[in-house]
Amino acid sequence: MAEPQQKPLVVVLDYGAGNVRSAVRALEEAGAEVLLSRREADVLGADGLVVPGVGAFQAVMDGLKQADAIRMIGRRVAGGRPVLGICVGLQVMFEHGVEHGIDTEGLGEWPGTVEKLQADVVPHMGWNTVRPPVGSRLFAGIEEERFYFVHSYGVQSWDFDQNIESMVPPQVTWSHHGTDFIAAVENGPLSATQFHPEKSGEAGLKLLRNWLNTLPVTGRISVQED
Repeated sequence: MAEPQQKPLVVVLDYGAGNVRSAVRALEEAGAEVLLSRREADVLGADGLVVPGVGAFQAVMDGLKQADAIRMIGRRVAGGRPVLGICVGLQVMFEHGVEHGIDTEGLGEWPGTVEKLQADVVPHMGWNTVRPPVGSRLFAGIEEERFYFVHSYGVQSWDFDQNIESMVPPQVTWSHHGTDFIAAVENGPLSATQFHPEKSGEAGLKLLRNWLNTLPVTGRISVQED
């Protein structure tokens, strides 16, 4: 009898973001072994890292700095180790966030500025369709599904300087609320969604499974209780 396939180990970054338990439960339902942690050994050793984020851009960046998470996220990305950002966890991957006139520096993994949505009604709250690119791995089989958004700010343009011929350019998924905005990005080991997969029902679970299926299952660390 074949041995059961080992589950990928995913760390949900514990830096003070609210309501991370729903992300933990959704990842477990999608098939991962999940650890909520900020310990360096856990964050760097896991098969996948999820960076959640709710609230203000500046507050999320402050929390990441206090947890020394900016350095750890950078190390994972530089080493080709998968990272998934969710909601403000997507926004902080860009260069800047501007809220209430305050310009806060982000992680700078992608060019762009997070700004208030140009829409008659904000926040953008509820279910919406997305427009993934051909060949998207995150949206494989769920290209026509709807996902759950809760946000007032977003990245509304994309200007990526593709100057390395051998590098695969990032794949950008768009949605629309008053104006077009970035709903997801897939860029090598780094992916992120503006919507909440953990609140998006079966479509969200399928997206998380798609992401889990891209992870190299190393078994380098196992879940341990403090």
